[in-house]
Formats: sequence, C-alpha cells, structure tokens
Amino acid sequence: MDELDRKEWRMDEKPIRGPNPPFPEIIRVEVGSTIHGIGLENKDDRDEMGVCIEPPEYVMGLEVFEQYEYRTARERTGIRDARSQPGDLDLTVYSLRKYLRLAIKGNPTVMLLLFVPEDRLVVKTPLGKELQELAPAIASRSAGQQFLGFLTAQKQRLLRERGTAKIPSRDDQNAKYAAHMLRLGYQGVEFLTTGRITLPIPERDRELVLDTKRGEADMNRVLSTVAELERELADLIDTSPLQPEPDQEAVNRFLVEAHLRSWND
Repeated sequence: MDELDRKEWRMDEKPIRGPNPPFPEIIRVEVGSTIHGIGLENKDDRDEMGVCIEPPEYVMGLEVFEQYEYRTARERTGIRDARSQPGDLDLTVYSLRKYLRLAIKGNPTVMLLLFVPEDRLVVKTPLGKELQELAPAIASRSAGQQFLGFLTAQKQRLLRERGTAKIPSRDDQNAKYAAHMLRLGYQGVEFLTTGRITLPIPERDRELVLDTKRGEADMNRVLSTVAELERELADLIDTSPLQPEPDQEAVNRFLVEAHLRSWND
C-alpha cells in the first residue's frame, strides 16, 4: 500500500468475510438508535463502535492504521455505499489514538462509547474499562460547540439548507433529521451539565424523540423545542460547571501506558 492507502485503510480492497478487525479490540459497544432507546422494530440496522490498539510498527514504524469499517450491506451488494437494511451491521473500529483525538475534540458520536452501559457491551477488556473511566478527563465545556454544530447540521438538512437541498423531501428522511436534532440537543445539555450522557435517553425526553422519528410529532413543537435547546446549549458553553478544556495530560498518560501494557502483554 502507498502512503495514502495506509492513511485511509478500511479494507476496501480486501475481501471481507466477517467483522474481524485487524487488531484485538479493547472495547466494542452498541451505538446507534437502539442504544438511545429510539430504535423502531424491524426498521433499524445495528451500529457498533470499537477501539483497538495497533502494534508498534503502526505507531513507531511506517505503517499507518486509523480505523476499520465493516458493513453488511457492502458485503451483501458489493457496493461501498449501499444503504443498510434492518438487521444489517455497521461496525467502525478506531485506533486508540484516533479515538481519543476525536473524543477530546468533543465529537458527540464518538463520546457515546464512554457511557454505554454494561448490558450493551460486546467486548470489554481491563483497558476498555479504564478508557470508559477516563470520561471525566475528556469531558469539557469545549464539547458544547461540537454538539451545537452537529445539531445545526441536522437542522440544515431538515430545512434543505445543506447537502440534500436539491433532493426532493421525504417524510421518513425529515423525521430522521428532526429526531437527531432533538437527541443531540437533549444529550448536549445533559453532557454540559453533568459531564455524562444517559443511555438510553431518559423517558421524559425519549417520548418526543420517538414520536418525531415515527413522523407523529407536531413539527412546530419540535422546532420550538430545538430552538430552546440551542439557546440552552449556547449558554452552557460559557456557564457549564465542566472544565474549560479536556485534561490532555491525563489522556496522553493513559494513551502511552495503554500502548505499553498492550504491547507487553
């Protein structure tokens, strides 16, 4: 593989016969609609996220690994971007270094892994447990901008202001964007207030998100609620009790120790 191939290596050019990451995972969890408690029966695929530690030649040598992806839909159809069907598996496994780079930036999707409860774990080693326990060092007010940015992106898609502006509107697609908006708003406010994300979404908030995803909620109510959440998020970016920035010293210390322990084992 050349330099570009290594940086973007996702086994695209290799025959895929199963979800088998190239390196042992320290943790793998269920993510997506089901972990939020808003999955619809017989309508959602299964999303999983994992973290692995690559061997020394991928850290200190010339080889480069950042993430591995496996999609049942791609294997079934041979099409890279084939749409997932109910029951399909979408798996992403990050290197520990890439995972933590995304996490300290406040990526809402990536940070979910830190808060997934025990009954939704697929793989968990002692290092995986320590990674989840690192959450307080990762949590910071700076993540608020990421939550707000992700929410705004979903809102722009719903209003046809981003990406899909020239594509005819579809009710199921609109419902999906609207539900994501609400979820990100609720979870962003909780995270900036407590430093954690409750999974699944607490019942008091989940009902509206589910109704929205089913296409049963009043869109005026949804947009009004989202506007309130946006204002609250914007305020919490300055007033949250969380530390201003992640504790990069603690994160870096764990990163180094985790690699050394993994290699020694």
